[in-house]
Amino acid sequence: MAKMKLHPLGDRLLVEPLEHDETFAGGMLVLPETAKEKPQQGRVLAVGPGARDEQGKRLAMDINVGDRVVFARYAGTEVKVDASNT
Repeated sequence: MAKMKLHPLGDRLLVEPLEHDETFAGGMLVLPETAKEKPQQGRVLAVGPGARDEQGKRLAMDINVGDRVVFARYAGTEVKVDASNT
């Protein structure tokens, strides 16, 4: 994997969605992209430094790069990264 130039700020994460297995018990079924559900699990690629409390102290993040996470179906903002620009 190429080195990432995106750095989350505050208490944000950069998550790579993990694709679901598209194989079904009855055999092979090909679904168009529009019919597929958005993934709800992913691998953390980058972690921000954490939010600040009322006194300005950093609150440590409870998650690390490489952790597997579950997120809400329509949570976050989708970002596409061109591999030639990383």
